[in-house]
Amino acid sequence: MNEELPTLIAEAQAIATDARKTFGHLNGTQLNWKPGADRWSVAQCFSHLIAINSDYFPIIERIARGDYKPSWQERLPLLPRLFGSLVLSGVKPGAPRKLKANPRFDPSSSAIEPDIVAKFDAHQRAVVDHMRMTERIDLRRLIITSPVASVATYSLLDAYRIIVAHERRHMEQARRVTELPGFPRR
Repeated sequence: MNEELPTLIAEAQAIATDARKTFGHLNGTQLNWKPGADRWSVAQCFSHLIAINSDYFPIIERIARGDYKPSWQERLPLLPRLFGSLVLSGVKPGAPRKLKANPRFDPSSSAIEPDIVAKFDAHQRAVVDHMRMTERIDLRRLIITSPVASVATYSLLDAYRIIVAHERRHMEQARRVTELPGFPRR
């Protein structure tokens, strides 16, 4: 029923491992360095992911407890497939268009604590735990409303795909920041 779930869980775990290996050694100055006023630092990428992913948790917890009641919008037959596909194509790594984050999920513009990578690592364990909470539910058939855009509905499976793809996209963004001229080497 949920044959893709173990792959998504493994990918979420791999992202945590990549984050620790690639960014875990960076100091506060490096993590908070921004290539420009309108561009994000490594720390802001992680802060954004924690904020946006955490908004899925209450929905997933209600589903796992059996307290979830789909809205009329979530019961519409065609929209979830359309929205799931659109959102996924917009957040995956290498997507041609840069999407503007919902201001509610914009990271802090002030310095972020240097333990942000450790916080992200712990957050990834929570993401995996939430995925596992729903492993006995038909993820393709269960439709939720996006915590980011209330007009978008998609399957819980698409939500998990979106989470992982969005994380990979920002991991690549953070990696590019560390490769830019001017990035502090110490």
